[in-house]
Amino acid sequence: MHRAEMARRLGISRTTITTITRDLMERGVLVELSERADGGDEIDGRAGDQLAFHPMAGWIAGMSQVLDRICVRITDLTGHEVSSAEGPIGAKDEWQLRAEAAVYLLDRALKEGGGDRSDLLGVGIGLPGQINPVDGIVHGALADQPWHGINARQEMNRRLELPVFIENNVRLEAIAEAKWGAGQGIRDLMYVSMSSGIAAGFLFGGELYRGSVGGAGELGHVSIDVNGAACRCGNRGCLVLVAGAPAILSRLEATLGPSATMNDVLAANAAGDRPAQNVLAEAGSTVGRLLASMCNLLNPQRIVVGGQTSLAGAVVLDPLRESIIRYALTPSAALEVVASDLGGGPEAGAAGGAALALSKLTSSPEMLARLLQGSRAQ
Repeated sequence: MHRAEMARRLGISRTTITTITRDLMERGVLVELSERADGGDEIDGRAGDQLAFHPMAGWIAGMSQVLDRICVRITDLTGHEVSSAEGPIGAKDEWQLRAEAAVYLLDRALKEGGGDRSDLLGVGIGLPGQINPVDGIVHGALADQPWHGINARQEMNRRLELPVFIENNVRLEAIAEAKWGAGQGIRDLMYVSMSSGIAAGFLFGGELYRGSVGGAGELGHVSIDVNGAACRCGNRGCLVLVAGAPAILSRLEATLGPSATMNDVLAANAAGDRPAQNVLAEAGSTVGRLLASMCNLLNPQRIVVGGQTSLAGAVVLDPLRESIIRYALTPSAALEVVASDLGGGPEAGAAGGAALALSKLTSSPEMLARLLQGSRAQ
């Protein structure tokens, strides 16, 4: 914003604002723009002279963990990528190993970008499970998840000595789609991830919805058949038992073999393999029926579908759309169902983690203190 706008909002003189902002510009914290960054109208007859954070005044990090992989993304203060790193993790590795692997990858990405942890203002981290937004403890129905019962925010803060923001990994994917992907400009958005599990992230009125203890979006453990097979969450007939990646692989074991992966399923689908296409289509149709009920409850403007299973494309998305059109009360013209622009998964989650941390910059005293203590742009 312009200096005059700052003076009005803060109720102090322009002279004082000029003195403060001059100091911050000399220290590399602020920069003067030649045009309004937000595309707004002129202020006091001037289109330019708008002040903003210097893009390189500090860096932001995002990271996301899934069952077998960790991704890290480093950005500047405009969200542009500086560097990234990713690596595998054992599906059965305990949380301590996952924490250390995440720290290693973060340091590697920082080094590749020409910096270190002193350049970071904050880190947004995505983990599977229900993340309590108050205390940062991971909980949920699946007690065998690596981070279950752990105060992830406290543990990662202790290791990194940085402001840390913990969020469910799928909700971070939703944030990334809203900021950079297929959800841009949509205020009532539902993001659905179809992968080893099935989960959703919701933005209502442009704000992320977590639920009272961070448990919103557990679509995979909604029972679609009360007489169905037992699920390890304790329910019967959960959606994940029909449309999750392990269920898809189990149904295709006779044709693709017991060691097949979802990459093999996607390759078989691309090659026109009928069994693979039929199983994928049924998964899409089943998820679509549940989403139709969600549409009746929540009335989103757009549904974005991501995750590894969605990479099969039309064979999954067309039956999913057809189920929603058939069973939802919302007129089809008023609801869009589109594929993710970012693909979903930990890469998108890491981007969402950076977006989450970036959104905290002006409200986190710790992040602002780090910014003012030493700007990279100085």
